[in-house]
Parts: sequence; structure tokens; C-alpha cells
Amino acid sequence: MIQKVGCGQKLRRRIANTVVALALATSPWASAQAPTPVWTGDPALAAQLQPILAAHHGKVAMYAVQLNTGKTIGLDQERLVKTASDIKLAMLYEAMIEVREGKAKWDEKLTLKPGDPVPGSGILTFFDTPLTLTLKDALTFMVIMSDNTATNMAIDRFGLDPVNARMKSLGLVNTYFYKKVMKPATGPMPADQPKFGLGKSTPYEMATLMTRIGRCQLHPDKPRATPVPPDSSDGFATPDEQDLAVCKVALNMLKNQFYRETIPRYLEKIDSSETGTAIASKTGSLNAERSDVAIVAGKDGPMVLAIFTYENADHGWTVDNEGEMTIAKLAEVIVKDWSPAGIDGKTLVPGLALAENSHSVAK
Repeated sequence: MIQKVGCGQKLRRRIANTVVALALATSPWASAQAPTPVWTGDPALAAQLQPILAAHHGKVAMYAVQLNTGKTIGLDQERLVKTASDIKLAMLYEAMIEVREGKAKWDEKLTLKPGDPVPGSGILTFFDTPLTLTLKDALTFMVIMSDNTATNMAIDRFGLDPVNARMKSLGLVNTYFYKKVMKPATGPMPADQPKFGLGKSTPYEMATLMTRIGRCQLHPDKPRATPVPPDSSDGFATPDEQDLAVCKVALNMLKNQFYRETIPRYLEKIDSSETGTAIASKTGSLNAERSDVAIVAGKDGPMVLAIFTYENADHGWTVDNEGEMTIAKLAEVIVKDWSPAGIDGKTLVPGLALAENSHSVAK
């Protein structure tokens, strides 16, 4: 027998359900589980980005800055995120420092031994071993193809403790490179390693690191006892010829990034492999995460973008992955807003053609 529910009962149930929903939405438990996204920077630009974010089946954390004007836009920019392969930027920066200091050389020889190759991104896993590469070749594979085997070769060469200490010295206290790729940890790991996998950071800190690389900020202008604040360009020496030579090599790696389906997707209208590019980047990919950290040389000034999508519903590995498309759409809006004249690779050079008194990274 079906019991009919009167209008009064329906109304009382509807009111009761509404009260419960409001209570859950405003409870400490709810706020801890689903915090309100935090915007910083230009609210008008945020309004342009909102429809893209609303359409994405997942979450986004991002930070972008135009270095000559100090314009910024951020969404949960201080949120800890899985970096995936973007953490390899930290290794690149450490290598740049050690080459500049004479502790390493681009042409020094590294040997890939039997048992060293690992699966995943890259091509070295398909090569016969033993194989000898230069340090520059290994780092190039690490950057342009995100080669996991090449990354592990760099870890063998430099170690992870120096990389993490270097990040700390830059004030990037949330940026951490945990372990080799596709290899078990060889020692005790921090308690949060299972949560983040290969590496962790924040969009703000990853943008800061890419800014240091682009601006060729390799060493302090004087000895210092405390880290350089990440939102300041003060404390770094003006790049000299040796700095610029090192940065030219590293920037060339980033400019020749093989994976161009994210930030460059709607911005690059040319065959950059033949004509050169206005975008230098490093991507990261996991099943439920896609990210890209890039320098974009705008005609109206250089920009650094760090965009992370996570908890994505689309776990596919096609060029139309929703996370990658979302990053591309966000980047297109930001760059067109800040550089309506377009992009031009002529200024994508070490130092980014910026005067030393211009903005670095502003929150």
C-alpha cells in the first residue's frame, strides 16, 4: 500500500532538508572539506576566467604575473599541489647553478647503465645500454620530453638534498623533490610523500622558480643569512656574461618543450620548431592532474603562468584531455588580456629583456 503525503508534510520535509543542507554548508566540517576558492589580483580578469573554471570537471589552482607591470591573477595560489614532472624545474635550476659555479659542465659525460631505464615519459627507456650522454643531453631530454630515465640520471649526478636545499634558499619552502621517478625510495621519506608522489609545490612558488630561471637570477648580490623573499627581485646579482651563457642553454631547453597542448595550445599560431617560439615551458601529467608552468613573451611584456588542474574527472591520455584544454583556455584569456598586441619570441632571452628595477613576482 502506497501512503500519500500531504502538502503540509511535503512542505515540512522540504524545510527540514533545506535546514540540513544549510547546516552542512556552514559547518566547520564542510569548510574543511570544500574551502571557498581564494582569488587574488585583478577581479575583472577573474570574472573572465570564471566560466572556464565553472565548466571544468575538476579543480584548478593557478598563479600568473606580468613581470614588467606587476599585474597578477591567482586562484588558490598557495595551495599545495602535486607537481608531477613540473618539479623537474627544480633540478634544472640546481644544474644551472652548479654549472655556473664550475661544479658541473654541460659536456661532462654521464653513463646510462643496464637496469637504469624506467618506463613512462621519454625515449631513453628504448635505447640500448650502456649509453653515454653529456649532462646537457640528459637535461634536455628531462625538459623537452620529460624523460623519466634522464631525470634519474640527473638525480644520480646532483642528488636531491642539494636541490631541496636550493629551493629553501630561494624561500620556496613548500617546493620539494621527493625521489627518483618510477623507482622505490632508497631511504626514509617525509610523511606527506605518498600524498604528493614525485614532488610538491604551490602555483605561486612554481611561478617564482620559473621567474628565477627566466630572469637569470643565479646568485645573490652579496652573502646572505636568510632566504630571498620569493616575491622580491632584490638580493640577486645582475646577470653577467657567464650567467647569461648558462641561462641561454637552459632557456633553449624550455623553449623547445615537445608537449605544447596546454599553455601554448591557442597562443601559438606558427610552427615553432622552424620559426622559434615565444613560450618556454615545463608540463606535468598524472591520470587526474595536468599542469603547465611557462614563460610567455608578450609584446606588452613577459608573463609567467603556473596552472594546475587536479582531481580531474577526465583521466584520458589524449590531446583533448579536459585538464589540458582548461589550462589552454585559461592561458589564452590571461595572455590576451595582458598583452593584446600578441606574443613575440624576440624577447624570450635570458633576463627576459627586463630592467633590474622592474617587478619580479608580485602577489
